Amino acid sequence: MNELQMGPIESRFADMIWRNAPVTAAALARLAASELGWKKTTCYTVLKRLCDKGIFINEGGSVTPLITRKEYYAAQSRRFVDDSFAGSLPAFIAAFTSGRSLSDEEADALRELLDGRRE
Repeated sequence: MNELQMGPIESRFADMIWRNAPVTAAALARLAASELGWKKTTCYTVLKRLCDKGIFINEGGSVTPLITRKEYYAAQSRRFVDDSFAGSLPAFIAAFTSGRSLSDEEADALRELLDGRRE
């Protein structure tokens, strides 16, 4: 994956692909026209950029994901924590929860999640 990062417009388009995959490039162009108001050339240009980034592949006119939506956003989250909090998950959680209370359900869910990730 060359550059695992998307702008807001690319993200909307990628979500459309993930929702419909596998999808033909022609069907994708029709979807982009109806949902985003794009011309076919815009659709194909953005699709090529996303394929160049290693997120999707367009083979024989069929577009399929190389990574899942969940994998993409997990990588983005890790990158954010690495860049903003020197990779410290506790520092991120402290900043994220600063100034707000957690409900009992939220605290229990976080505890359960963390317990499930122990080495």
